[in-house]
Amino acid sequence: MSTALFEPITLRGLTVRNRLWVPPMCQYSVDARDGVATDWHLVHYGSFARGGAGAIIIEATGVVPEGRISPEDLGLWNDEQERALAHVAEVVHAHGAAVGIQLAHAGRKASVEREWGTTNPGRSVALTAGGWATVGPSALAYPGLAEPVALDGPGLDGVVAAFADAASRAFAAGLDFVEVHAAHGYLLHEFLSPLSNLRDDEYGGSPQNRARLLLRVVDAVRAVIPQTAPLVVRLSATDWIDGGITVAESSQLVTWLGEHGVDLINVSSGGNAPARIPVGPGYQVPLATAIRQATGVPVAAVGMIDDPWQAEQIVATGLADVALAGREFLRDPSFGIHAARRLGADAEPLIPAPYRRGYRQAQGGR
Repeated sequence: MSTALFEPITLRGLTVRNRLWVPPMCQYSVDARDGVATDWHLVHYGSFARGGAGAIIIEATGVVPEGRISPEDLGLWNDEQERALAHVAEVVHAHGAAVGIQLAHAGRKASVEREWGTTNPGRSVALTAGGWATVGPSALAYPGLAEPVALDGPGLDGVVAAFADAASRAFAAGLDFVEVHAAHGYLLHEFLSPLSNLRDDEYGGSPQNRARLLLRVVDAVRAVIPQTAPLVVRLSATDWIDGGITVAESSQLVTWLGEHGVDLINVSSGGNAPARIPVGPGYQVPLATAIRQATGVPVAAVGMIDDPWQAEQIVATGLADVALAGREFLRDPSFGIHAARRLGADAEPLIPAPYRRGYRQAQGGR
């Protein structure tokens, strides 16, 4: 049976075997706090590739030490981190999936304690406990976190350079694409949103000015990665708050991003301030669809997509070009195989040879 979800997709020079992808999901599992990927990351990402995912986007990875959400985040600012990610990429490729990485700077939401094994989960890490001073567009704290320092000109230049350097390292490590994280209230989103950007210089005020840093980052990244490689940007399409980012404003931004060489928009929402968000199955899909229809730029939809028929409907009806299923892959790392079988697609190429007996009728003997 032909299914849209299990048709390949080509972005620039990269063809991905299907359109059911794993989104970036923070693991907070670098216990050495040095940003270097561990055996956990090898097993974690390798299992999704073995389980039939088309592409896997490695979790938010700090482009500088102070850009990490927590001290236990991945990083990509030195050679040791690059070598460790190269091993992850080899494992993922060996099982047929493409692999990208979400490059990130957490801005005013950096330096927080991870969700487990800490005394104050989600709160700022004390400087005496390995935390650091944070930065943002303005000296305005995210509720409950430490006040950041507003970035000056050299600081902004440093952010742009760090994203470009990390992108270059990602391709040196053998990854297939990069995603620039401009969502969920982290640094680039903080500049985009009038809720957090109170500047009165060329980086504040109008939508064009607030988009300036993201467009500089995109241009710098596009300049150092192969022209055949896709560039993805993750956006929060709306802040879900009056006075914040709207879908119409995000659509204009995506038009600019397309003109600057971005190939796919990973459409999420919220995260820049506490908000009442109408969470439910596929709740962010309409945001992705609206942006796709307004701009013509390919989009990936995410947010409680956990049923194969739901994901198939999203892709088959043109609501989005890619379906991202994070929580379901955590629950079932072989979700790609299981989704293909439930939809009647040809799942055989996705099943590793040693596992095929698990999908055949018992016949006795071995």
